[in-house]
Amino acid sequence: MSSVEIRPVTGIAVEPWLDELAKLRIEVFRDFPYLYEGDLAYERRYLDRYAQSDQSVFVLALEFNKLVGAATGLPLREADDEFQAPFRQLGAEINTVFYFGESVLKKEWRGQGIGHRFFDLREQYAEDFGYRHTAFCAVQRPEDHPARPEGYQPLDLFWRGRGYFPQNQLVAHFDWTDIGEAALSRKPMQFWLHSL
Repeated sequence: MSSVEIRPVTGIAVEPWLDELAKLRIEVFRDFPYLYEGDLAYERRYLDRYAQSDQSVFVLALEFNKLVGAATGLPLREADDEFQAPFRQLGAEINTVFYFGESVLKKEWRGQGIGHRFFDLREQYAEDFGYRHTAFCAVQRPEDHPARPEGYQPLDLFWRGRGYFPQNQLVAHFDWTDIGEAALSRKPMQFWLHSL
């Protein structure tokens, strides 16, 4: 990890890296369990929402100023309606929740502690702004999904080790096109929650 710089940037300061981040999201999310076909135009629109927020954070992993990983966050009240919906249906106070959008990292850099730094810095950022909870959601795929690789290990143990726990009553639904499919299909995304 010695050649990787971890750099938090906020709001529009991320603009120089948005195209690289859009491509990286597509690259990482092609793998199981997301199986995301990818669409650069959608990715830029999605990331622009974060860039326009005055309380968003992008934790960038840079090797000689080239993006090899990133993690994002913004207030849940500014996230897509689909992510707010489960909280609103429960009558939960969304203004206390800072939402983690994604952590994406090129394969060759995994297992070196960068994922922990992504969480550390986003949690500190959320705490500095006075949020009481951090949350993210992860796609749910059946155990017998045909694209599940042999020996696949979900990140549940890593997340639990960070103090996050799945919330069965908080499930968002989002549409995207799986690799090899011709149309969008709806996916359940379960929230994991952590108290600061």
